[in-house]
Amino acid sequence: MAPLLLVLLLVLLVLLLAGAGLVMRVLWLVALALVAVLLIGFLFRTSGPRGTRGRRQPW
Repeated sequence: MAPLLLVLLLVLLVLLLAGAGLVMRVLWLVALALVAVLLIGFLFRTSGPRGTRGRRQPW
């Protein structure tokens, strides 16, 4: 009974570590996509009147 329990615990540990690795990879990809969108938005923001960039109103 003990060897079977040990094998099951090892399989569970491997599955958890593999799942955590996949989640970390997905989170890195999401972070890189957000940084790319931020940079593209910063580089291609529209100009205001007379060619000046408008400031946000402090509501």
